[in-house]
Amino acid sequence: MLNISGIHEGFVLDHIKAGDSMTIYRDLHLDTLGSDCTIAMIMNAKSNKMGRKDIIKIECPIEKVDLDILGFIDHKITVNIIKDDQIVEKKVLTLPKEIKNVITCKNPRCISTIEQELDQIFILTDAEKEVYRCKYCEEKYTGRK
Repeated sequence: MLNISGIHEGFVLDHIKAGDSMTIYRDLHLDTLGSDCTIAMIMNAKSNKMGRKDIIKIECPIEKVDLDILGFIDHKITVNIIKDDQIVEKKVLTLPKEIKNVITCKNPRCISTIEQELDQIFILTDAEKEVYRCKYCEEKYTGRK
């Protein structure tokens, strides 16, 4: 039996599509949180609702992680925010108005492609169709991760 202790302050990301936790780990830049944060990933756990799912537990101060990007990755993920060992909020995910450094512009002439240090920024232009456009060249991005 696997035993992972509770969280004093942080997040539990639940109902992640099986196999997607490593993508979320990378996109949330969890590897840069530092040694004061603890992360546990459970992959391919049994789920009555989904069959199989992944779960990520992140113990760190809440302001260290930008959870808005999860709405872009998968709006069905459940986000439980924990303080003082209690769930204090269940965050409802929506598409973020702006995403930074998650997707890259496919336009070879875009300044963000040429300038390596420039952030890749996309703006939501059509929420219904889930369309984002590059902030610099207006190149359209459709199709979610």
